[in-house]
Parts: sequence; C-alpha cells; structure tokens
Amino acid sequence: MSTLLPIGEVAKRSGVAASALRFYEERGLIESERAGSGHRRYPRPVLRRIAFIVFAQKIGLTLEEIGVELEKLPPDRAPTRKDWSRLSASWSGRIDQQIAELERLKAGLTECIGCGCLSLDRCKLANPDDRAARSGPGPRFWVAERV
Repeated sequence: MSTLLPIGEVAKRSGVAASALRFYEERGLIESERAGSGHRRYPRPVLRRIAFIVFAQKIGLTLEEIGVELEKLPPDRAPTRKDWSRLSASWSGRIDQQIAELERLKAGLTECIGCGCLSLDRCKLANPDDRAARSGPGPRFWVAERV
C-alpha cells in the first residue's frame, strides 16, 4: 500500500490549489480515500497524474480529453516512462498544429500593424478575401455590423 498524502500536502507538492484538486476529483481525473474524519487522502502516485493534467492543459487538451488519456494509465501504480511516452506520442502533431496556427497569427499581426488597420482589404485575420468591401467603403467593422 502506498503512502497517503493529505490534500494540503498534495496541493503544496503539485503546485495546484486544493480547490482544483477537489474539482479534478469531481471530474474523475484523480481519486482519494477518505480518512475516518472525512478528510481526503491521496495515494502518492496522484502527484504524477496531477503533473500530467497540468501539462496536458498547457498543450490544449480539454478535461474530457485528459480523462480519456488518463484512463489509459495504470490505476494501481505510478506510470512508467514507457506509459507516458505511449500516451504523449500523438500530441506531437497537435503541438505542431498549434505552433503553425500561432505562427500564422503572428504573421497576420505583423501585416496588420504594417497596414495601419484601415486597409482591411489586406487583413487576413479580420477580413479574409476582403469580405467587408461588399458592404461599402470605409471602416465597415467600426460603422456597421460585422461582415
């Protein structure tokens, strides 16, 4: 049997607020045992699951997606490097897509700053294919409903 940690200790060691730990538990992402007093006690391997949750959220996984991924891990022991590697293998493509999207947005912002924001015919973010021109001249997004 692994050592059980009180919620305060898990919060301190994981860097995640106790309220977030309770929320993760309500969502079925982590589990605790209840002491006779009703206080939550977590098995030590929960620290790795919490680290996984935090990391997965940073790369954009939803809590539902995180739950699906966590179901692939062994519930009775800390995941091994092989377990983590298998789990995260599909994330590389997702991260590459996010990087590409951010690069596209960055390039668009540079273009927008260069155009002075009055030349919406060139803005690939707010006015792709110059849709606003069909509504007439001038700053259509400022004087009319969004196109």
